[in-house]
Amino acid sequence: MRNVDRKDVPAVTVPRLALYLRKLRELRARGVERVSSKDLAEAIDLNAAQIRKDFSYFGEFGTRGVGYEVDRLVEVITRSLGLHRTWNVVIIGAGLLGTALARYRGFGEQGFRLAAMFDSSATVIGANYGEGRVRSVAELEEFCAGERVDIAIVTVPASEAQATIERLVAAGVRAILNFAPVRAHTPEGVLVREVDLSSELMALSFHLDREGEPRG
Repeated sequence: MRNVDRKDVPAVTVPRLALYLRKLRELRARGVERVSSKDLAEAIDLNAAQIRKDFSYFGEFGTRGVGYEVDRLVEVITRSLGLHRTWNVVIIGAGLLGTALARYRGFGEQGFRLAAMFDSSATVIGANYGEGRVRSVAELEEFCAGERVDIAIVTVPASEAQATIERLVAAGVRAILNFAPVRAHTPEGVLVREVDLSSELMALSFHLDREGEPRG
């Protein structure tokens, strides 16, 4: 594996790397030692040429006719995605979505440590969900000042999202996953990923409706 400038890796490649890593870990758990781009493509319904191109950003470590070492691929992609270290995560909003995310075991398995949850409701402050104890949102800045927070997950109502994100940015958080149905405005240098569940459902509705009337 050669040293790679992350800027050389297209943004569209990153989600595919996560997909490859999940499948490769499955293969390794089953005792598979080598895999070809063709077999991997069939397993995840992608194009083999695209897989080879994605891997080429990190060097030439496959052998024609022999394939890739699964262990080596797992190592390379894990480091490429920054998953060789632990990232501290906080969740803002202890409603149904926030608490469901807090209980998700996949965070810890992938190297994401839930450091705390925050909410404004006295009915949930002090409760424990998964690994995250709910603190008052009034403590947010103090908490961030005392403990490194790498990523914040925002699950507050849309009306509170922008103000919440501004507080996170001011507290030094530079990566935010926003589940609120509103596009956040942030300064340059802050990474924000928007997850709009309602828009995704509308897209599914569009495609279903195009196929004909719903059944039942």
